Amino acid sequence: MVHMVGAGPGAPDLITMRGKELLSKADVIIYAGSLVNPQLLDYKKEECLVYDSARMTLEEVISVIEKAESEQKMTVRLHTGDPSLYGAIREQMDQLEARGISYEVCPGVSSLSGAASALKMEYTLPDVSQSVVITRMAGRTPVPEKESIASFASHGATMVIFLSTGMLKALSEELVKGGYLPETPAAIVYKATWEEEKTVICTVGTLKESAEKNNIKKTALIIVGNAVSQNAYQRSKLYDPDFTTEYRKGTGEPS
Repeated sequence: MVHMVGAGPGAPDLITMRGKELLSKADVIIYAGSLVNPQLLDYKKEECLVYDSARMTLEEVISVIEKAESEQKMTVRLHTGDPSLYGAIREQMDQLEARGISYEVCPGVSSLSGAASALKMEYTLPDVSQSVVITRMAGRTPVPEKESIASFASHGATMVIFLSTGMLKALSEELVKGGYLPETPAAIVYKATWEEEKTVICTVGTLKESAEKNNIKKTALIIVGNAVSQNAYQRSKLYDPDFTTEYRKGTGEPS
């Protein structure tokens, strides 16, 4: 059996209980060494074989898994954050299915959640933004034209932008092209939940200079939208004493 496990955003205690248990039982671990906190490997058993996929191709990863399967060993494929977001797991699952190898996916805490905790913010503030766009800039890996930064920016929703720290000048231009004002609140979160975590509050127009000033070149999330400032919003109806819910009668409702 192969288990694709979400490692969480960085801090070793933010992996799920299930993920930690699978790591402790694994005979083989293949982990994304360029992104996953190596402290997570402290959970493995002593005789476990460990491979760093940062130096491997898809074919090499599958070859290691095939060998483990032939020896009746259990493999954990350890991905950063939650494997369903930019984890390149579909291509691995297709390869495993083609070979008749069983697998399961163990979800993880995404770095977008880690970034929100670092900023002490809520992405979905009432009367500010009730939607979150998770996307990335087009680079060496293309993005469908209909999913351009500018097209998403036109909605004015909160945006969480992955894998784009090296293109911040172009990112600012695309955000403004789509409708965000240069003074729209933004944040850069470097290595959310790691010991070296760093947060920078800035604006859409100052993303590049803010990253340069703080020597942030990669491994960061960009958060854009008025939810970053948290200045003016409506309180939740769910906890409003005037509001009736399934579980309690609101004081503003007739008796």
